[in-house]
This record gives sequence, C-alpha cells and structure tokens, in this order.
Amino acid sequence: MKIKQFVFNHFAENTFVIIDEETSSCAIIDPGCFRNTERQELLSFLNENNLIPEKVLYTHCHIDHTFGSRFLAETFPNIKFYAHQAEQHFIDGAIEQGQMFGVTIEQPPSIGHYLFDGETISVGNIQFKVIHTPGHSLGCVCFYCEKEKIAFTGDTLFANCIGRTDFYGGSYESILNSLKDKLLLLPEDTKVLPGHGPYTTIREEKNTNPYIQ
Repeated sequence: MKIKQFVFNHFAENTFVIIDEETSSCAIIDPGCFRNTERQELLSFLNENNLIPEKVLYTHCHIDHTFGSRFLAETFPNIKFYAHQAEQHFIDGAIEQGQMFGVTIEQPPSIGHYLFDGETISVGNIQFKVIHTPGHSLGCVCFYCEKEKIAFTGDTLFANCIGRTDFYGGSYESILNSLKDKLLLLPEDTKVLPGHGPYTTIREEKNTNPYIQ
C-alpha cells in the first residue's frame, strides 16, 4: 500500500490517497481540498500516477473533510462516497455549516454507501475494517488495515490529543469509550494517521496522551 498525504484548507486537514500498487486502485480519505490550487495539486498527483479514485471514504463529514467532494464527483463521475449513516446530517447541512464558519462549500454529493461497524471495505487488494468511533460526531469511523497495521483515525484520535466533542452529536463520554473499547485494543505498533497533525502510534498514545492515561 502506498499512501500520499496532503494538508488542505483553513483547518490544516489531512487528506489521504490510498493506493494498491498491485492494481492501481485508489481511494481518497476525507477530501478537504478547498482552494483551486489544492484541487489541482490533488488532481495532478492522480494524473501523474495514472490513478482514478474509485471511492471516497469519510471518517466523518464535517466541512473541512468534505470541501473537495463535489469537485471529485464532477471530475470522476463513477466515484462512490462512503460514510456512516449518522453523518448524513452534515452532508445535508453542508452549506449552512460553511456559513457558520464564514466559508463557502459546494454541496457535497449524496452518500452512496452507508458504513457500519465491522464492515470490510476493499481498495483493490487492500482491506480495511470499519471501526465505528462516535464521540467527535455520531458517525465517526476509523479505517484499520490489519495487514499493514495502519489506522486512519479522522478526528477521533490525534497525537497527544483527541477530537473536540462540543459540535453537534459530540460526546466526551462516547469518545473516551471509543478509544478504550476499540482503538486502544489495536496492536500497539499500529501506525495512527489522524485527520489533523502528525502521525503517531497506539503505543505512543497509550503512554503519553493525557486524555487516556
């Protein structure tokens, strides 16, 4: 598996392109490209590597993770969008969300496939387990590749921090339960690729994260 990271938009959001090098299949996790330069940067990478994304995988659907969704839908008409059903609220209200933050967002496409806890999602020959981790929002999920020991944790778990819980659907108790009952049970050498900030590991967070000591 090859992973390309981009840092996009006002919120320094991490967008990831996941590539199965055996099949050249790829998916995009949380397309946050907002500015035209960011969209062209992403498109140039895809074109230069002869990649056509087949899926958009949302860890959740706050606007900083969906800014580029309409652009991808128009550029790649066959692309499909995957998210937990509880995130439909944020897709439906994306334009209003943007107005709250003083930014303009094009209406994201409808979610084509609702994710559920324990489901397996394939990108070429790469398989990811969907882990439902409510707390930052009701429908937050993480994508875990057991073979590679990599977890894309969105805004549930950061390096030495956790996601905010003061947005709609957020719950401090729920996010702590998601960490304790799910993410912290992953192998300690699992590499954590969050929605913002640097990479970390499950071991590092167990040892240093003040929210889970």
